[in-house]
Amino acid sequence: MAAQQVQGGFQELYGAAPEGVWSAPGRVNLIGEHTDYNDGFVMPFALPHTTVAAVSRRTDGRLRLHSADVEGGVEELRLDELAPESDRNWTAYPAGVVWALREAGHAVTGADVHLASTVPSGAGLSSSAALEVVIALALNDLYELGLQRWQLARLCQRAENVYVGAPTGIMDQTASACCEEGHALFLDTRDLSQQQIPFDLAAEGMRLLVVDTRVKHAHSDGEYGKRRAGCERGAALLGVDALRDIPYDGLDAALARLGDDEEAVRLVRHIVTEDERVERTVALLRAGETRAIGPVLVAGHASLRDDFRISCPELDLVVDTALASGALGARMTGGGFGGSAIVLVEASDVDTVTKAVEEAFAGAGFTAPRVFEAVPSAGARRLS
Repeated sequence: MAAQQVQGGFQELYGAAPEGVWSAPGRVNLIGEHTDYNDGFVMPFALPHTTVAAVSRRTDGRLRLHSADVEGGVEELRLDELAPESDRNWTAYPAGVVWALREAGHAVTGADVHLASTVPSGAGLSSSAALEVVIALALNDLYELGLQRWQLARLCQRAENVYVGAPTGIMDQTASACCEEGHALFLDTRDLSQQQIPFDLAAEGMRLLVVDTRVKHAHSDGEYGKRRAGCERGAALLGVDALRDIPYDGLDAALARLGDDEEAVRLVRHIVTEDERVERTVALLRAGETRAIGPVLVAGHASLRDDFRISCPELDLVVDTALASGALGARMTGGGFGGSAIVLVEASDVDTVTKAVEEAFAGAGFTAPRVFEAVPSAGARRLS
């Protein structure tokens, strides 16, 4: 249905049928937050919420972009005028991908694009990565570039880092490009090795809820960049290439070397313990002990709240209320400063926990949250 609607919208806009239709999903990160730019481990899975793009090639060096989700007409850009951080609108994401492909030597000569998305924007569910990846996959197919999924993810990350100016890691783009239905992706962000870990909660009588607090965040704002710079400073102080290189059993010694540098201590402690939480979660899932990941999620939230300091009252309220209402585990997910939390529950407790969270938000005077089930879904693909 989405493919047909976007295909029809393309024809109305541009007067011809598109050459194809592609989709790319948003993602939820089960565990492993802010570890990706520290060469660490992450464990995302793809959502059923997707960005769908109808695309055709052009040969005149022009990029025409339209989104069904944004007011206004078709935006037209010249490829030879694309420049990093020149665009502060949504068009920077697809334009950045085209720029990154051309900078890498790929002969992309233009495109007509019409998009529609069901990935909630600003909710920490990687709507920007879905937008980047769907454009990259479409152009890879149409221009027969022969790039692998991990290579597309790298180019999309470069588009976001350099063209958009947001210092994000590689996780979001890799998740959108590479995840598989019914699995979580165990990704080593240093060498980009991937392992698909079975993650079928419904078969075990559980559900994973996403609670979108509707508190908006923006990765390109300063706080995200400050955390990244602080981690890099911590690695430099400890004489390692990245905080990934500090072993979990060597954490106390590393923190002692940092002395009274309180900020470095907090940031280093979060990253090293978070990498260990990812590895522990993988081991538990492989052992069939899925319910035992609940306390690991809770510990991850405490670390993000107290050491990394990127939570907010709404996220903390979700976690505290869910746990008090019988949830197996809960934590904030995504870049922080708003966005979403995830809640692991028994299937029989979904309504109870959802109602408790909604009532808690109403009682606190917060905007009503959006609650939905996260089902591990397929990564980016061609629809037609």
